[in-house]
Amino acid sequence: MKQTAVVIFPGRGTYGKDELGYLTRYHADKTDFIAGVDRWRESQGRETVSSLDDAKSYAASKHASSINASALIYTCALADFASIDREKFEIAAVCGNSLGWYLTLAAAGAINEQNAIRLVDTMGALMEADGVGGQLVYPFVDEDWRASDAREKAIANALHAGRTKGNAYLSIRLGGMAVLAGDEAGMTAMEKSLPPAEDRYPFRLARHAAFHTPLLGHISEAAFEKLGADMFQAPSIPMIDGRGAIWTKYATDSSALHQYTLGHQIVETYDFSKSVEVSIKEFAPDKLILVGPGSTLGAPIAQELIRHRWLGLSSKFDFSTLQKKDPFLLAMGRQEQRASTALT
Repeated sequence: MKQTAVVIFPGRGTYGKDELGYLTRYHADKTDFIAGVDRWRESQGRETVSSLDDAKSYAASKHASSINASALIYTCALADFASIDREKFEIAAVCGNSLGWYLTLAAAGAINEQNAIRLVDTMGALMEADGVGGQLVYPFVDEDWRASDAREKAIANALHAGRTKGNAYLSIRLGGMAVLAGDEAGMTAMEKSLPPAEDRYPFRLARHAAFHTPLLGHISEAAFEKLGADMFQAPSIPMIDGRGAIWTKYATDSSALHQYTLGHQIVETYDFSKSVEVSIKEFAPDKLILVGPGSTLGAPIAQELIRHRWLGLSSKFDFSTLQKKDPFLLAMGRQEQRASTALT
């Protein structure tokens, strides 16, 4: 009997040095798909994903750049999606974080394969050339992944401080994490306002611009000029966007999807937390499947499950215990989960 699953797609920053060679390790059988991505990249005068993935060593300046990371993550994630055992899993819905929204569109069939890499690569190029501002991360939750009023207040105070000195915004609600963004003045003020936490927060995300804020209005305008509404169509699988809205096969206006993707999604807060909440409450899947590369979204997803007491979870310990006994979240970027859950 098949299990139902909601598939979740990762955002930027998930192709790190440990992921080098991901396509070779797991997707030697996806030659046609990878070749198609490579042909597009070559037509744009860019290094192919094959050569990037096959490099002898990882170079952050190359692999983590917007123009390359986006295409690598797209290729790895969509190849993983194609590898899910459909005899075992019925895909109930798909969602993602930030860049993961573009991957969601591709997986759901809301854009075709040729337009998917065009969208991902175009947005990566725009961000590489004209991205402004930055992002930093700070937790909403305590070290046991439970809600923390003190940290919520610290984030609110930091946003206020950032807005008195420059521009500051909540960029992404990422489970138990707040991704804050702003210009340099706003970022500096927020960093000074936030009390140190867990020996690592607040920290800036390297090579990230002020995604999902009004500071990227010019990126949105450029995207509308380059990418038309004719690229979009109704999805074959339900999609959950960065507001928690559901797009379905028989209730999707392709022009509205175009407007959301290149408009609201770029300049307003991306509420990944809400998309996870909707995925569990509206679709009640047997499993959540997080495709690779990497598995850094695992903690934010778990934190959101804990926030809603899903499956009775109330702490980090509870989640870890569940994962050891009968994993609810299957991360394809983790070898043991990839192998043990019959994901081919």
